[in-house]
Amino acid sequence: MENKAYYFYVLYCADNTFYGGYSNDVIKRFETHQSRQGAKYTKVKSRHPLHLIYSERFESKSTAMQAEYQFKHQSRQLKEKFLAAHKINWQKYLS
Repeated sequence: MENKAYYFYVLYCADNTFYGGYSNDVIKRFETHQSRQGAKYTKVKSRHPLHLIYSERFESKSTAMQAEYQFKHQSRQLKEKFLAAHKINWQKYLS
């Protein structure tokens, strides 16, 4: 039996916010968000365009979901600190 991978990912939105999610196919999920068919949060017109700025692979759905939960429940300052620790330059997308 093949071991299925799950991913935690972060999107940078045009309204200068971050969106965290999890999926077993990050690219397909990102395309769903881009087409405004994804989460309610990313359907909002002012949040587009979206940029996939980070993803991390996990061996189980539960650990990917835990990573998502931790990210979503942090302050903006801690989210920026997390991204900086992973050398993610989200500022290049600022309008």
